[in-house]
Amino acid sequence: MVKKVNPYKDSDLGKKQQVAQMFDTISNEYDGLNRVISFGIDIKWRKKVVKIIGATNPDKILDIATGTGDLAINLTETNASKIIGLDISEGMLDVGRKKIEELKLNNQIEMIFGDSENIPFEANYFDAITVAFGVRNFENLEKGLSEIYRVLKPNGTFVVLETSIPTKTPYKQGYKFYAKYILPTIGKLFSKDKTAYKYLSDSAAAFPYGKTFNNILAKIGFINIENKPQTFGVSSIYIAKK
Repeated sequence: MVKKVNPYKDSDLGKKQQVAQMFDTISNEYDGLNRVISFGIDIKWRKKVVKIIGATNPDKILDIATGTGDLAINLTETNASKIIGLDISEGMLDVGRKKIEELKLNNQIEMIFGDSENIPFEANYFDAITVAFGVRNFENLEKGLSEIYRVLKPNGTFVVLETSIPTKTPYKQGYKFYAKYILPTIGKLFSKDKTAYKYLSDSAAAFPYGKTFNNILAKIGFINIENKPQTFGVSSIYIAKK
């Protein structure tokens, strides 16, 4: 059973609506704060995802929970003819569209409003699908992963970049201290939404990382599952095939 963590504990809205509201609120500050809280290492992690996807020579790629489009933009290096960025936050999508327009990538990237649990594409449509720091925001993790499996082509590649918790000392203790005290403090100081960065910390702690997530992917039907811990285990790259 995956523990459900909501951004706003007193809200009557479901997790999906709360997550959309939270990211709408922080959309304009998200990119800058993301670089700060990750010390810029997230750029290196995304490059690794692009390299993995690029090796499969995909034609059509879906980037779920695309946010402001950082990974979608990076994925243009694969020379895919079409990259779809999907997200439930119009605020994040708007920021992403402006970045894409400035980079003149409109012909290659399309940013669309959509839900991971009801992906608006036919079965077996995409050669590759990515999610960077988004699966922990799924309201129903298994339902979202099942939808991803549905729209991925046979032999297609699915890559997830997500936070994880280091297992070795002293990295485990250092990560927990940072996640519990430093990350929420940065959010309180610089974010419009004072609860957003506490939620990001709490949701990361509750996410079933490592072998547990591998087992969930296998349950959905994915095969050839790999888990590659990054930077002492503070994040992981999961690779799976259909």
